[in-house]
Amino acid sequence: MSDQPVAIPITDTLDLHPFQPSEVKDVAREYLSEAHARGLRQVRLIHGRGIGVQRERIRALLETLDFVEAYHDADGSGGGWGSTVVLLASNSLNQE
Repeated sequence: MSDQPVAIPITDTLDLHPFQPSEVKDVAREYLSEAHARGLRQVRLIHGRGIGVQRERIRALLETLDFVEAYHDADGSGGGWGSTVVLLASNSLNQE
């Protein structure tokens, strides 16, 4: 495994399964920051169901980010409690 940064496409969904559990919080923080900077208003983080450890880590992170307005479980077609939908604050730099 390389220590080189991995480019992550900034779309409205990030699947966290490919990352090591120890990387998830940092990857999610960077992704959310960039998504907000690009003006995305809603994104979905796929963390899986398991026993809920990653879900709780993601939600603890979301509580610390001032540009996160709200979050909730995805609906059934979006992964249910295995995914978290995050509502991001409007980025005034990207408004006309």
